Amino acid sequence: MKYLYAALLVSFLFASCKREKAILVEKTYVDSLITHYTLPRQVRDNQTDMVFWKNRILPNNPGQASESRYDSTLITRFHEFGDIQDVKAAEAVEKGINKTYNNSLGGTFVSLAAMGMLQHHFAQADTLLQIAKKKGIETFTANTMSFDVDFELGRYSEAEHYLKLLSKQKDYSYYFRRSKFDHLNANIDSAIANMMKAAELGKESPYLEGVALSNAGDLYIHSGDLEKAAELYKKCIQLNSVDFHSMMGLGWIALVHDKNDVLAQRIYQFVQTKNKLPDPLFKLYQMAQQRGDKALEKDYATQFVKAATDTVYGQMYNKYVIEIYTGILNQPAKAEYLAKNELNNRSTPQTYAWYAYTLFVNGKKDDAYKVFEGHVSGEPLEGLELYYMGKMMKGLGKGYNAQEFFKAADKNLYDLSPEMQKDVQANSEE
Repeated sequence: MKYLYAALLVSFLFASCKREKAILVEKTYVDSLITHYTLPRQVRDNQTDMVFWKNRILPNNPGQASESRYDSTLITRFHEFGDIQDVKAAEAVEKGINKTYNNSLGGTFVSLAAMGMLQHHFAQADTLLQIAKKKGIETFTANTMSFDVDFELGRYSEAEHYLKLLSKQKDYSYYFRRSKFDHLNANIDSAIANMMKAAELGKESPYLEGVALSNAGDLYIHSGDLEKAAELYKKCIQLNSVDFHSMMGLGWIALVHDKNDVLAQRIYQFVQTKNKLPDPLFKLYQMAQQRGDKALEKDYATQFVKAATDTVYGQMYNKYVIEIYTGILNQPAKAEYLAKNELNNRSTPQTYAWYAYTLFVNGKKDDAYKVFEGHVSGEPLEGLELYYMGKMMKGLGKGYNAQEFFKAADKNLYDLSPEMQKDVQANSEE
């Protein structure tokens, strides 16, 4: 019997060690991260450059060089702290350059197209890019921007054409975009490998390296390897202490893997004090959902929708607002309106899936199925859209199809909000 007790003790200790090792986001790490938070040198340098180039602009003698450099610092600050007004200000400066040079500079239209992309004005960005090409721009710029625009608009054959042209370079830009295309086609291992290759090629720039590593972290979340994702997010924060995307990635891992909603909440609230985008509110809504606090979930959902539907953001947050309108806030008519409006901006299998689901939730089942048959069936979808189609098929009495969608969504489980995760797992087991 004593040997049995000894064996049980060893098993218990081993299990305890495994449980301890399973914690991926340690409280001590988060304590240190928040306590020792300081602005990195590149942020301070950008602020210095911003003041310098702004002072070089002569209102009575407008030009291009100083204005464009100033614009660049505004966009950099937007990426750092999420103030959409920085993008609006940069856009106004570029429009001023256009006016000064009588709409003759292709590079200015490229800049305006890129700013449009940042704000999810994809159709507008396409128009601006076509003008830029007619004015004359570098081949590399034309190819990279064409891929980006075509990819976001769901013109995947065209995007692949430009990707092949970029493949001759084998540089950061190519591998970054190759990863996005692999992800679209569900080649997740290749997507991760190519994003890591981009990170390797971007080492001379902490910003570029960090962007690639953070994207690789997202891909590891997508594939279910949260341990590797946590490792990469921590490396990103080491490279750049204002990488709030990676911080929220760690918050997500703390929430869905470590089941530590208190620590996740602390991370999200910290980011909320530093970054002006509504994103932390969406994560807090998910945190409350995981906690099972319906009142708090509804409160954060309401706060997020109020912030995200501000006209300054346009359609940037439609995907997330639709989730909330078809969920906790139960406003299907508003969800349908947003989804239909999104199709005017980009018509992709994903956005058609949103539209089909909102029609279904709004009681228009025949219309929903027609949209599915015409624009979604057989097309590449991600976790959220797979879940939506699973719910819709189940509601339409198409049990086999529902099961196939739920099984596919289960492979991307951590892309989904906590209640969706539970629902997918429950339906996958039926």
